[in-house]
Amino acid sequence: MSEPPEHPRRNRNSAWPPLAGLPLALLLILPLFALVAHVRPSRFLHDLLQPATLKAIVLSLATSVTTVILSVLFGTALAHCLARRQFPGQGILETLISLPMVLPPAVAGIALLLTFARGGWLGTTLATLGMEVVFTPLAVVIAQTFVSAPYYVKSATIGLANVSRSLEEAAALDGASPWQTFRDVTVPVAWRALVGGAVLCWARALGEFGATIIFAGNYPGRTQTMPLAIYIGFQIDPDQALALAAVLLALSFALLMAIRLSFSQILP
Repeated sequence: MSEPPEHPRRNRNSAWPPLAGLPLALLLILPLFALVAHVRPSRFLHDLLQPATLKAIVLSLATSVTTVILSVLFGTALAHCLARRQFPGQGILETLISLPMVLPPAVAGIALLLTFARGGWLGTTLATLGMEVVFTPLAVVIAQTFVSAPYYVKSATIGLANVSRSLEEAAALDGASPWQTFRDVTVPVAWRALVGGAVLCWARALGEFGATIIFAGNYPGRTQTMPLAIYIGFQIDPDQALALAAVLLALSFALLMAIRLSFSQILP
């Protein structure tokens, strides 16, 4: 019997030596192990259960989950429009929507201040309605959404664009409404891209720092998320900051593994 073809990832005829990438791999991996190694198990639970630490964890989880929900609800509609329609200026619009992904965090925070602070484009109108945004938990959600929603929109747009139009047309011919077609045909086909984008969005929101500290401030129990608590903690209580850093590392690892498992194929 003939042997099965060798999998591309197992090809031994590589142009690069096996250890050529080792220096970069060590640079990327060693700091992570160094972080874990410096967490003192005897103090981990004690530091983790401090009131300020718990408040930062609860706030981060609440705001990041809220960000993901908003991104999925409104981002799916935006992604579907970008994937299914052609209109003048679409390329510019897609570039502007993706821009927060590469924008320096400080620039994002200043842009949000100029929009929502008193005297800003929307801040004046909101103030007349009795709404304060800056330095509130709502500001945390807005900052996280601004920098993380584009990850979901980008992934969802690619996934929805790859759904065969013939499948949707067949469902329509069978009497399905546009919503039924989207729910029963489009989403099941594009689910990997949608889930992957949502996980990336959550991971980015969970680690957001720069725009949040400028736009929402760093008030314990009110706007202090885990990254902000880590920043302050290293100046006051390094052990507490290490405990929070370890929690963020574990959550980020779990999220990235979830993406990998959702997209990976079982190798022979």
